[in-house]
Amino acid sequence: MIKTVLFDLDGTLIDTNHLILTSFQYTLDKYFPGQYKRQDLIPFIGESLETSFHSVSPQLTQQMIEVYRDHNSRFHDQLVKAFPHVRKTLTALKDEGCRLGVVSTKKRDMVERGLNYTKLAPFFETVVTSDDVTHLKPDPEPVERAMDALAAQTDSTIMVGDSPGDILAGKNAQIKTAAVGWSLKGTTMLEKLKPDYLLHQMDDLISIVVRAGAAVK
Repeated sequence: MIKTVLFDLDGTLIDTNHLILTSFQYTLDKYFPGQYKRQDLIPFIGESLETSFHSVSPQLTQQMIEVYRDHNSRFHDQLVKAFPHVRKTLTALKDEGCRLGVVSTKKRDMVERGLNYTKLAPFFETVVTSDDVTHLKPDPEPVERAMDALAAQTDSTIMVGDSPGDILAGKNAQIKTAAVGWSLKGTTMLEKLKPDYLLHQMDDLISIVVRAGAAVK
């Protein structure tokens, strides 16, 4: 029976894909004009900024992070929205008695801004960000921290996300995992990681939780 559902934020609950990609494009064009196209940026989705920019230039990593964050903040509210069926799904999960949390690699200020702007914040009892942990996904630490906050058990918790880091973090924490089919990473890559479920749209999660509960009754 699933009692706790943990979600990644960007690309899972809220559509920040265009914002993220334009922020990467702006930053990389500033330092490496014309060298990066949109397709080159997709592998950065789900990684920490430190990981992404270090792979481009270890010497310029911190400068690029600052430029990225400034652009991302300035255009955030213009480009962010919740994915379809998210509010319906979160409402149904709460009605089923599930405890909900967010586990993100972003800094707390921008995570809270995204949740507040999309009016999703009230659904979540805990929010774990990069400011709260030593190791980011795919390390299990962020997932385990959220589980501790919710008194969750491994056999009744699921991690939902759009990137390999989300699925691997869930597996490393020994919980169930669900990959979202709207990931920019593509379903082929995520399916190779063998998540327990693949969601074609967010409200698929409702039947998974209800079915798991019915199987116990």
